Amino acid sequence: MKRRINFLCMILTVITILETVALSATVFYSIMTREVTEDLKNSTDVMIESDAWKMVSDPEHVRMGKTPRHLRITLINQKGDAICDSYANIEGMGNHKNRPEIKDAFAKGEGKSVRNSQTLGKSAFYYAVRLENGNVLRVSKEVSSMTGILLSTVPRLALLCILLFAACVILSHALTKSIVRPIEELAQNLDGPAVYHIYDELEPYVTTIRSQHEDIIRNANMRQEFTANVSHELKTPLTSISGYSELIENGIATGDDVQRFAREIHKSSNRLLTLINDIIRLSELDVTTEDIMEEIDISELAGNSVEMLQMSAEKHQVKLSFTGKSEIVQANRQMMDELVYNLCDNAIRYNNPGGRVDVSVYREVNRVVLEVKDNGIGIPEKDQDRIFERFYRVDKSRSKSTGGTGLGLAIVKHIIALHDNVQLELRSRLGDGTTVYVYFQEPGMKKDLQKTEENV
Repeated sequence: MKRRINFLCMILTVITILETVALSATVFYSIMTREVTEDLKNSTDVMIESDAWKMVSDPEHVRMGKTPRHLRITLINQKGDAICDSYANIEGMGNHKNRPEIKDAFAKGEGKSVRNSQTLGKSAFYYAVRLENGNVLRVSKEVSSMTGILLSTVPRLALLCILLFAACVILSHALTKSIVRPIEELAQNLDGPAVYHIYDELEPYVTTIRSQHEDIIRNANMRQEFTANVSHELKTPLTSISGYSELIENGIATGDDVQRFAREIHKSSNRLLTLINDIIRLSELDVTTEDIMEEIDISELAGNSVEMLQMSAEKHQVKLSFTGKSEIVQANRQMMDELVYNLCDNAIRYNNPGGRVDVSVYREVNRVVLEVKDNGIGIPEKDQDRIFERFYRVDKSRSKSTGGTGLGLAIVKHIIALHDNVQLELRSRLGDGTTVYVYFQEPGMKKDLQKTEENV
């Protein structure tokens, strides 16, 4: 990257220097041309006003050098023939009538032109004026051409270009280092404090890179923690199954113990199957692109889940009830079935003997609400932000005794995230129970993502 930036800067430097030299020479030559032409015009006007031009017609004056040596003065008659010339012999001179400056002088009263000599490296400037007698007075002057000027300044220009190029190389090297430095510091210090040598234009990119790196680390830690939790959760029922079966196999368990151990094996097996199914479902939700939305009666789904969980509620000595009328929402039927089931099952498991779980569906202005309310143990405020994490349990001993896997609410969170029109809110106080609200927005209404993330 550094080499590429330096190389591009050097190319840009060379192009800039060449363009600057060419532009400067062009501007200088244009100014010089205007000045020389103006000088010739002034000299011609002075000659005409003072009649000094008449000395050109006297060959003695010409030979004696009484005409200005830096000027060439030519007098041309109306036919275009030279009458006299301060530098050249008129006998060898051709007709001048078609010369641009002479033609303009006869037609407009004055004319000017520039002719270059490539062999001599000179430019001849001509200015001609028509006199009162009909003849034309032409004054000319030779100066160095553009090529001649450039050739005369080549050594100085070359030295100046070398110095400029060297300065630009040093500056481009410093600029490249300043551009790349924040990225290098970031690469060497991704896990450390924020990079301080950042200019404003690069700050969004550096911030994004750091954020992405932090997300990668966080996800890696979550996967590592999830793997450890899965291993631990699977190990517990497998250890029980292995231990009880070994006692039966060795004949240590007899009579009623065999039946009791078999019951524990069956219980651990069911827990193991439930855990595996929840893990598989979470993995599916992590990578799912399923977007099968349909109109479903959320009251019907809630009523079915309540009916299915009545036996579990009786086992935990909890009264489970449902109230509500038909309400149609847009959602994925299978996912909503899982969501309602997991919320109700969680409310039953974390309740007290003699407690209640009330499930209801009703409408609020422009949304349908599914409410799952219990008067169970409640959730401490410090744990409310984490209960939707995988394997997170507020009361680990209670969770083990009730057979919970710690994945039910994590599945609920994933289902909510996959629905743009659904959001969840949790309200709970320790010892006073928990209420979960699931809001189904009307078609066309978008979910408040920020509020959902805060609630979930």
